[in-house]
Amino acid sequence: MEALLDFSNEHLDVELLDRVVMTFYSGSGSEQQAAQRVLTQFEEHPESWARVPDILERSSFQQSKYIGLQILEKVVQTRWKLLPDGERQGIRNFVVGIVVKVSSDEASMRKEKSYVSKLNLALVQILKQEWPHNWPNFIPELVESSKTNLSLCENNMVILKLLSEEIFDFSAEQMTQAKTKNLKNQMCGEFSEIFKLCLEVLEEAQKTQLIKATLETLLRFLNWIPLGYIFETTIIDLLMTRFLEVAEFRNVTLKCLAEIASLSVGPEYDPKFVILFAMVMTSINRMIPPNTNIAEAYANASDSGQELVLNLALFLTNFLSNHLRAVETEQNQDVLLNAHLYMVKVSQVDEREIFKICLEYWLKLVAELYEEIQSLPIGDSGLLMGLNLGGPSILNSISLRKNIYSDVLSNLRLVVIEKMVKPEEVLIVENDEGEVVREFMKESDTIVLYKSMRELLVYLTHLDVLDTETILTEKLGKQVDGTEWSWNNLNTLCWAIGSISGAMNEETEKRFLVTVIKELLGLVEMKRGKDNKAIVASNIIPL
Repeated sequence: MEALLDFSNEHLDVELLDRVVMTFYSGSGSEQQAAQRVLTQFEEHPESWARVPDILERSSFQQSKYIGLQILEKVVQTRWKLLPDGERQGIRNFVVGIVVKVSSDEASMRKEKSYVSKLNLALVQILKQEWPHNWPNFIPELVESSKTNLSLCENNMVILKLLSEEIFDFSAEQMTQAKTKNLKNQMCGEFSEIFKLCLEVLEEAQKTQLIKATLETLLRFLNWIPLGYIFETTIIDLLMTRFLEVAEFRNVTLKCLAEIASLSVGPEYDPKFVILFAMVMTSINRMIPPNTNIAEAYANASDSGQELVLNLALFLTNFLSNHLRAVETEQNQDVLLNAHLYMVKVSQVDEREIFKICLEYWLKLVAELYEEIQSLPIGDSGLLMGLNLGGPSILNSISLRKNIYSDVLSNLRLVVIEKMVKPEEVLIVENDEGEVVREFMKESDTIVLYKSMRELLVYLTHLDVLDTETILTEKLGKQVDGTEWSWNNLNTLCWAIGSISGAMNEETEKRFLVTVIKELLGLVEMKRGKDNKAIVASNIIPL
C-alpha cells in the first residue's frame, strides 16, 4: 500500500490503487483503516493531481476514478492559478478528451452515468477558471461537436445546463461579483449560437433522451435570456405543439412554460401571454379533463403523474400571480374561470407543499378583491353592513372583480374549511393509534400554515359572510346527522369556525356561534363513548 505514496516514479501503479480502494470499500478492521490512511495521504499529496490522467484512463474500478476526479476538483478550486500554463492546458485538454470519449458512445454514457456526471462537473469547474479569457472558442467548439454525434450532443446540453446554473444560480456563493458579471455577459453574448443549437434539436430530433436533455437545459436558460428569444422565435409554439401533450416530455415542458409565466415584463407582451395562457389551458383540459377528481387521481398516480399536478400548480400560480389582469377580460372569462377551477381542484390535493403553492396565490387574489371593495366610495358603515350581511343588493349591483370569481371563491371556502389545520392552542387530538390524547408539542410549520389559512378564510368571510356561514352550517349539520362524522372532520370544522372569530359583525357572529354551540352540545349528548364525547366537548371550549 505504501508504494502508492512514492511519487518519484513517473507512472502510477493503477492496479495497486484499485486494490487499495477495494480494500477501503469492502475490507474490514486494520486493513481497511490502513487503506483509508494511505488514500487520504495520497489525495492530499501536492503532486497527486499529476496522477489523475493515469487513474481515469487505466483504472478498472469506478471508485478509483471518483477519487481521481476529487483530486482534480480540489486542484482546480484551490491551486489552479498556481499551475504553469502548459500544465493547465494539458489538464483541460485531457478532461475534454475523456468527456468526449465517454459521451460519444451512448452505451458507455448510459452505463457510466454517474462517472460522466462527475466528469461534467469537473469540466465546468475548469470552465469557470479558464473561460472566456483562456478558452475563447469553448462555445463554438461545443456547438460544432454537438453536430457530429447525438449522444455527445446530449451530454453537451448537460454541460451547458450546469454552466448556466453555476453562473446564474449559484455564483453568489462561489465567485466575486466582477467575475460573475463577466461570465454572465459572455454567456449572453454567445447565447445566439447556443439557442440555434437548442432550436435545431427541438425542431428535428427524434431521440427521447436528447430532447429531454435539451428541454432541461432550456429550462435553466429561460429566467435570464433576452425576451426576444422567447417571444420573437418559434420556441413557445414548439413547446406547445410538439412536447406539452407527450407523456415523456410534458413535465419538463410545463416547467419551461411555468418559468416563462413567471416573467414579469411590460404590458407590450400582454397579448402574447394571453395567447400562451389559452393554448396551455386547452392542452391541460385535454391532459386532465375538467371533471377529473385531481386529489383522488394524485393519490393513485405514479411519480410522473404527481409531478404533473405539481407543475400545473406552478404554472397556474406563476401565470395568475404575474399576468392575471391581462386575462381578466370579458373575452377571456371562460379560460380564466377554467384555470381557477383547476386551481381549486389542485388545492384539494393531500400534499402540503402543493397546497402552500396554491395558498400563496389565493391570498394574493382575495387581498386584491377585498382592497377593491375597501376603496369603493361608500361610507364605512354602509360598506361593512353590505359585507357582513352578505350584501348582494349593495355589492352585486356594482361591477366588482369579486363578482367574476363568486363561484370560485365559494368552492375555495369549502376547500379551506375542509383542509384547516390545527391552531397552536388546541391540545386534545387523535393520535396515530386512534386514541384521544393531550398534545403539548408545537409544530411550527403547521402553525405558520394555520395563520396563512386563517388569513385566507377571514378575507373570504369578509367577501361573502352569508356564503361562509351557509357552508359552515351545512358542514356542521353533516356532523350531526352522521354523514360526515369523524374526529378529524369535526376538528377541522371547528378550527375553521374558530379561525374567523371577529370577521362577522357582532350580531351575526353571536347568532352564528349560538347555533354552533347548540349543535355541538346536542352532539355531546347524542354520541356514545367517552372519547367521542371528549372530542366534541374539546371543540366547544375554544369557541
